[in-house]
Amino acid sequence: MHPVSATPHPVKTETFDVAAKTNIDPKGFVRAVDEYRVEEWGLYMARPSDHPQFHYLESWLLPDLRLRASIFHFTPGNERDQDRYVDVGEFRRDGDVWYSHDHYLDLIVRTGRDTVVEDIDELVVAVTTGMIGAAVAETAIDTALRAVDGIAAHGHDLDAWLRERGAPVSWR
Repeated sequence: MHPVSATPHPVKTETFDVAAKTNIDPKGFVRAVDEYRVEEWGLYMARPSDHPQFHYLESWLLPDLRLRASIFHFTPGNERDQDRYVDVGEFRRDGDVWYSHDHYLDLIVRTGRDTVVEDIDELVVAVTTGMIGAAVAETAIDTALRAVDGIAAHGHDLDAWLRERGAPVSWR
């Protein structure tokens, strides 16, 4: 076991305005969105990025599962060994506007190989510094473990697990 070394940071929040075709990222930047797709079980977003490590982002907000599944389209030389990146959090809709509150834990899915939980240290720091309460942390842990079990039971195929759960995601 290694010591907790994460720097405390507030819960990352984002806003997804379907009508305006914008996404306000965690740093407050308003990003133009190429495509939003609203389904009864979630919201799809596709947009360009000016991040140095990736040039395009696709995400599904899945409120009932408390997950956000993403594909990062990395720039050359910044590729990562991952197929899907999954944030654990709270996602809600208010009309045409959706909101996300990241609860620190992330899952890295390498289809057909494994699913890894990351940022446990960030969750611990968030609880010990009062950024989130114990009940929120417990829900985040339960959510992450349930997702890992489900994804693993489907051969570490996130999309297959989501289809079975009634959220048949599709990507560009």
